[in-house]
Amino acid sequence: MLSRRTDLAVEAADLGKAGAAAPEGVRLREETREGCPVTRVKVLPGRGEAALGKPAGTYVTVDLSGLARREEGAFPRSCRAVAAELRGLLGDLPPRAPVLVVGLGNRAITPDAIGPGAADHTLVTRHLIQQIPEHFGAFRPVAALAAGVLGTTGVESGELAQAVAGKVEPGCIIAVDALAARSVERICATVQLTDTGIVPGSGVGNHRFALDRKHLGVTVVALGVPTVVDGATLALDILEEAGRDDLDPAALRGVGGDLMVTPRDIDQRVKDMSKVIGFAIDLALHPQLSVEDVELFLS
Repeated sequence: MLSRRTDLAVEAADLGKAGAAAPEGVRLREETREGCPVTRVKVLPGRGEAALGKPAGTYVTVDLSGLARREEGAFPRSCRAVAAELRGLLGDLPPRAPVLVVGLGNRAITPDAIGPGAADHTLVTRHLIQQIPEHFGAFRPVAALAAGVLGTTGVESGELAQAVAGKVEPGCIIAVDALAARSVERICATVQLTDTGIVPGSGVGNHRFALDRKHLGVTVVALGVPTVVDGATLALDILEEAGRDDLDPAALRGVGGDLMVTPRDIDQRVKDMSKVIGFAIDLALHPQLSVEDVELFLS
């Protein structure tokens, strides 16, 4: 049977559908932060992992559709909402512990450029603390890496992150990557945060070196933004909406298997979401700053 591909825990097992009950081993909680709907999914070891096909851990989905609709004040609210959720996943990380931000993906391919774009909007302070301590001594040491992809560097992005982490010795790694969603409405309108790490390329079925505690030795908090929908998954959902829910999914086997769908304005959407993610990371790691402060530092 053809499965519907999604990287979002809230979409796995149809958790996002009204009235859907969480499967055994999965805990679900919904709330609102800064006017943005937030869904928390806790995947427990064993049955929870089997039900959702995802590692045990916490998955937080923040709905930023207000940003896509250009609602008034949506940008600062979105930044603060994601920052608050990120701080929650960072837990008891000491305030002066170094952090390495890794932007995963290919800058030359727009739907895959979320990670590098977020790295561009990350306030890097590690060198400034060392060089100008009188002005930046109160900041957390932060380093950023836009790792590129194996096809252009010849090195796995996870291996690059591992090497840099050996030098920086971070207390935590924040990884940013593009994801695949089941619903087109979630494209560049949702952010998923998780404390389980991430496997670069998993959204398009190209699994690479994992960025997680097992491989890197420290907690890896991953932020992902869906930028594509699997072609076969989209076809199945469209047919179901048209009343063809009797279709055997196996009938689409091999059709659209390598096709990923993205909207025509994906370039602007990726720019917007990259900025939100970068600013949210800055606010989470430097809680003394405001959105306006971050804008000033990065201008």
